[in-house]
Amino acid sequence: MYDHTDLAAMQAQSLKMQSWIRKQTFSPEHEKTLRRFSSWEVAELIFKVNQSTFRGKLAADPSLPGGEVEEEGRQRWFSLEEINELRRRMKFSRKPLLPHRPAGKRAVRAAVANFKGGAGKSTVALHFAHAAALDGYRVLLVDFDPQATLSHSMGLTDVSEDHTVWGIMARDLVRETDRMNAAPAGAATGRAAPKRTLPASIRDLGLSELRPGDFIHRTAWSTIDIIPSCANAAFVEFASAQYRHLNPEWSFFACVARYLDALPDEDYDLILFDCPPAIGYQSMNAVFAADMLYIPSGPGYWEYDSTTSFIGQLSEALADLSDGFADFPTGKVSLPKAFHDIRFLMTRYEPGNDLHVAMFDAFRKVFGDNVAEHPVELTRAVEQSGRFLCSVYEIDYRDMTRETWKRARKSFDRAYEEFRDAIHLTWDGIEAEETAA
Repeated sequence: MYDHTDLAAMQAQSLKMQSWIRKQTFSPEHEKTLRRFSSWEVAELIFKVNQSTFRGKLAADPSLPGGEVEEEGRQRWFSLEEINELRRRMKFSRKPLLPHRPAGKRAVRAAVANFKGGAGKSTVALHFAHAAALDGYRVLLVDFDPQATLSHSMGLTDVSEDHTVWGIMARDLVRETDRMNAAPAGAATGRAAPKRTLPASIRDLGLSELRPGDFIHRTAWSTIDIIPSCANAAFVEFASAQYRHLNPEWSFFACVARYLDALPDEDYDLILFDCPPAIGYQSMNAVFAADMLYIPSGPGYWEYDSTTSFIGQLSEALADLSDGFADFPTGKVSLPKAFHDIRFLMTRYEPGNDLHVAMFDAFRKVFGDNVAEHPVELTRAVEQSGRFLCSVYEIDYRDMTRETWKRARKSFDRAYEEFRDAIHLTWDGIEAEETAA
């Protein structure tokens, strides 16, 4: 027979292995660091220019960041900060290197969601974030998944549940309850609504006093921040159900949207959500706050079946929210909830596998233009990146054959470029929406 003490003992044993893996993966201080990028990568893969042209620009202006020169050879290696400085100061054919970003607009919010475990949600979110950062964008990641794979991959392992999405939801409950209690008497009756009380166990946490930035952590990537998750945050589903009983009029599903509305528009260009493999309080907060919905799916029939169930259940959940909370405050999000774009992205795809090709065709026949044109291919480099809690962009191409690394990077580059095009269109949609409002 096994009880909770046996589970705790198993976890303690696993934590020892987790510590060993972290030592092998991160620096001796157990902190993740970001590698430098070669002049070949910066020129041809990041700036998309000829390497000799790039080197000529560096030689012509000694004030530009020169990177570090390797001990043997002539290759230079640049930090992300140096790359961004070059991006700000360099032009090729009189064209700047800064990415497209409409002035005065808020960040685009994209949710990566599916309730099929292993569909590649965290992998897609991680790679899109890293690709966007190398593209010159400022990214905020929000990890809604108590498994915290994305948080661990970004180097965060010691996180308090108070500073996760659960903390944001508890903070919102207190603030919204106080706002409702302070509302004036109703015009029709002249009577104020009954006061709603919250137990000291919630108020004494002090979460309502936290500023929006207190939930945000820096990462090894200077232009990527994260609101992390942790295993202790798994109880958020139970806590959220309890909180709804404490204040039935609290629009719990809009917590994260209200929180993000409080961030300055100019802080980030992209806000990316990694959702848990379930439809619950956390995932509904994510999809409700999102402008775009990206749905990754593996190439098997069962994954197609699960994806079909997911969009059906999500449709019903969003319809229920729209009908049941029509008069509730939802921040800047209007009801019924609508997305600027929905895209299905096939992952772990092998172009030489007949079953995978057939399933990709089936997705396109059913979902048409909502299927991403470029699936994420399964390669050895992708498998290795997942094993070591990093992305293909973080792997040094010298650790494997360059062609293997280039093939994996090319697959994610193409998927990201489609994603970036969707971001640009979404910015146009947000602009039109705000103009109409």
